[in-house]
Amino acid sequence: MNARTSPYRGRFAPSPSGPLHDGSLLAAMASFLDARAHGGQWLLRIEDIDTPRVVSGADAVIMQQLQALGMHWDEAPVWQSQRLSLYEQAFERLRQSGRIYGCACTRRMLTGGPYPGTCRDGLPMGQVARAWRLRVPEGEASAEHFVDRWMGEQCQNVEKEVGDFILRRADGLWAYQFVVVVDDGLQGITDIVRGADLLDSTARQRVLARMLGFPPPRVMHVPLLYDAEGRKLSKQNHAPALDLDRPLETLSRAWQALGFPGFAADSIETFWARALPAWAARHCGQ
Repeated sequence: MNARTSPYRGRFAPSPSGPLHDGSLLAAMASFLDARAHGGQWLLRIEDIDTPRVVSGADAVIMQQLQALGMHWDEAPVWQSQRLSLYEQAFERLRQSGRIYGCACTRRMLTGGPYPGTCRDGLPMGQVARAWRLRVPEGEASAEHFVDRWMGEQCQNVEKEVGDFILRRADGLWAYQFVVVVDDGLQGITDIVRGADLLDSTARQRVLARMLGFPPPRVMHVPLLYDAEGRKLSKQNHAPALDLDRPLETLSRAWQALGFPGFAADSIETFWARALPAWAARHCGQ
């Protein structure tokens, strides 16, 4: 397990593509409780880098939802759209060290699985770069071993299972895998608590963090919620917004979905006061 050598700094990083729903509340609640149980800081980052998916005003709605449920952040929120120069600087560092290369491949040219390295040694004749990829380490240097605080021991060889992954997309936008590592590193994030759907991203993010000189944070990936048809609750699947008319019921559903028994609470403050020691007893010894 990664030893933490600096004060705990966690974060919740929603994308403003719509309001929070019961599924996203699980990640928010777990990250908030873990930060508070460790006596640490909890930050809010609005991940609006994928501009085609951004819904105007959704960031304000998300902040109102969190505050209505008693989750308050410890520093001023940041928006990825206001940090573009930081991504440019990190990208330039990688470029100067020979860590990235241009890629002319289209999705239609790729058949799934790890990227085969088609453009790794130079673009095919007559082709121009559409996207930019990270040159991942080769062999065992690409194997990432870590302990997820919920899922247990994990191992992934990024070269074999993912291949060189995209940092800047063909549409010119920064890739999620890139900006999240830059942001976590620059914000000094020590612990990431998020949904289990992002567990598979962790190994490549650890590889990139080390290339940029950042210590990889500890991680915890919490369960997902699914609808009646077995689909992950998400904005894409039109999950309804959080019910703020019954905040205690909303909080209790998320709490029990995290595997804890329900309890009585007559106010939002009482809910958090009872949830915090229960979370600490289960998760702070890890």
